[in-house]
Amino acid sequence: MALVSAKEMLQKAKAGHYAVGQFNINNLEWTKTILLTAEECKSPVILGVSEGAGKYMAGYKTVVGMVNGMLEELNITVPVALHLDHGSYEGAKKCIEAGFSSIMFDGSHLPFEENVEKTKELVAICNEKGMSLEAEVGSIGGEEDGVVGMGECADPQECKAIADLGVTMLAAGIGNIHGKYPANWAGLQFDVLDDIQKLTGEMPLVLHGGTGIPEDMIKKAISLGVSKINVNTECQIAFAEATRKYIEAGKDLEGKGFDPRKLLAPGAEAIKATVKEKMGIFGSIGKAE
Repeated sequence: MALVSAKEMLQKAKAGHYAVGQFNINNLEWTKTILLTAEECKSPVILGVSEGAGKYMAGYKTVVGMVNGMLEELNITVPVALHLDHGSYEGAKKCIEAGFSSIMFDGSHLPFEENVEKTKELVAICNEKGMSLEAEVGSIGGEEDGVVGMGECADPQECKAIADLGVTMLAAGIGNIHGKYPANWAGLQFDVLDDIQKLTGEMPLVLHGGTGIPEDMIKKAISLGVSKINVNTECQIAFAEATRKYIEAGKDLEGKGFDPRKLLAPGAEAIKATVKEKMGIFGSIGKAE
């Protein structure tokens, strides 16, 4: 199965009132585990790559080569999109060249006119290449690759203006943040989401910062047009906890327990459990059959 644009899977999700998970990849274990879990759950999946993770994995071409190799070698049959997460204009162009099937251009921190101008240019390129494009209005709280947002809500009229450019999906700030949510978090602003959905119509909406949002809020967001939900921190925490337990139990000192294939296995299993749980909550299990 070759990489696909996220367009069709998200349109189906929007029509079917479920969401497709974007799970960020950070290395080989992450990628392999998420792909195998998606195949087992018969769920479409989006592999997210931040610019920092792309650099860490030795560049976008390396990531494309690894993912394409796995799709073939692991006999993956479910739809898989490889997506740049919170891309800069330059990063988006590099991923288009490298062979990604989807990109996000995050112009939310730029003056609105510049966000429109650059998004418009990238829409034309992506349409020509059959790729999907995610745009952002109103920054998502927390920090992602040095871009810090306070979680302010997007202006629904600005959302409509960006949606009208022909983007595939739209990330709109509705009080969500990256990373762990603070104890005094005010929750998602569903009135804003509802206003955005009314103005953007069929456009699949994206919820960033999926870690730590209560299940009932996630389900309500899906009912209001959210068709893509991003998860990263939760997988990282699960991986770290499982790896810590393995080492603290002294398993790395038993036999060849230090072999990275053994050392990293509990973390990979923890990612699998997290991804499976999320796909269940999002309602995407069995949707690729």
